This record gives sequence, structure tokens and C-alpha cells, in this order.
Amino acid sequence: MGGYIMQLQNFSVNDGEGIRTTVFLAGCPLRCAWCSNPEGQTMQNPMTRWAETEEILQEIRRQAIFYRHSGGGVTFSGGEATAQPQFLKELTDALYDEGFSLALETCGQFDFSLLEPTLRKMDLIFMDLKHIDPEKHRELTGADNQRILENIVKTARLGVPMVVRIPAILGVNCDDAAMLGALSFLRDNHLDVAVEFLPYHRYGEAKYQQLGKKPPDSRFEIPTQEQLQGWEQLAARMGLRVVSYK
Repeated sequence: MGGYIMQLQNFSVNDGEGIRTTVFLAGCPLRCAWCSNPEGQTMQNPMTRWAETEEILQEIRRQAIFYRHSGGGVTFSGGEATAQPQFLKELTDALYDEGFSLALETCGQFDFSLLEPTLRKMDLIFMDLKHIDPEKHRELTGADNQRILENIVKTARLGVPMVVRIPAILGVNCDDAAMLGALSFLRDNHLDVAVEFLPYHRYGEAKYQQLGKKPPDSRFEIPTQEQLQGWEQLAARMGLRVVSYK
């Protein structure tokens, strides 16, 4: 019982409510051109390791006092946490039974019927909407967005609190048509979800050098605060709830 991880990050404050431990599971079905965690794209590489389920549970239990006093808990991230569904299930089932608050960060590229029991045990789900156009999505991530869009709708209708995260990257998805299209999809499907805009950053570029990979294209740029505020205002005018965990 176990799986491949990148790291456990204690005292996380941007991945859900309160103080959290973020468990970064390795492996991902997408190959986003701007990926900030390239070591998480594969399960086995010099920056990942095998971890027993019980090892992770013991580390989380040691942090429990911080969760209790801050309203925090555990967030599963990656890579892509759903790329190891059995490992994710083992961790989720054990922590759920012990009363820990659980959150999941996912790209949305997963088998919904397989993951549904795990999704239902989450207290909060973050799901990415990287680009509304299927061809652009394929060009930038290696896969179209059909399954992701379907999973956004299906997951939202489970009734678990959900945040759709839009990575705001100049040169990728920040033109008017892309932003309006993404927000219209959420509105027109009458989904009870919040929206969070995540500005692009370059914090992970050193990892590419460590892995001997080419870094993200230099044409990708960071949006200004004014641009972010403009998209947040647009979302609000469309009747969508905007949140920020930054």
C-alpha cells in the first residue's frame, strides 16, 4: 500500500482553508507547456520517491494540532493526484475515517466513475479549467478538454464545495474570447462553483534544469494586477462567485 510522491509540504496556506499539509502525488496525464512542477509529470524520476501509505498517515497525524487550531487539513495535489487513484483512495479513506478535513487539487483529466467515491469524501475540490477551446487545449497540454469539461459539470453536481481555477497566462488563455468562453461555460451550465484566477509564475523553472528539460516558452507572461481584477470583475458581473486562496 503506497505510491509515488514528490513531497509532503507542511504549513501550506494556499491550498484550502487554514494550515494544511499538501501531499504532492507524482504522475500526470497532461503535459502543460507552462507546468511549474515538471518533476510531477512522471511517477519515477530523480525528484520523486515511493512512499508507504502508513508513512504519510503518520506524518499527517503529527501535524493534527495545527489543523485543529486553524481549521485546516490535508490537500492532495501533484503532479496529478488522481493519476494514482488507488493510492489516493487509500489515503482518503484512512484520513476521512479519522476525521481530517480533505481537499483535492486536480486538472480534471480522470475517470469520474472510478474517482466518484473519493471525490464525495472531500470537503473542497479545486479543478482547473486551462482553456475552453479543445484544439488550443490539446496544443498546450497534449489532450483536448472534453473529459475535463464533463468532469467539471459532474463533480460540481456532487454537492461538494468546488473552486474552478483558471490559470491566467498571457500568451495562453488571456484573450477576451478564451476568458469569456470559460466563464460562460460555468454560468451557462448553472454550476454552483466559485472561480479563482491563478496568475502565471516562473517559480518552477529551476526544476527543468535539474531534470535536463527545456524550460517553458518565454512568450508566456505574468498578468498584471489590473488584468486580474478585470477578469474578476467580469466573472462577478456574470453572476459567478470569485475567491482567492493566495
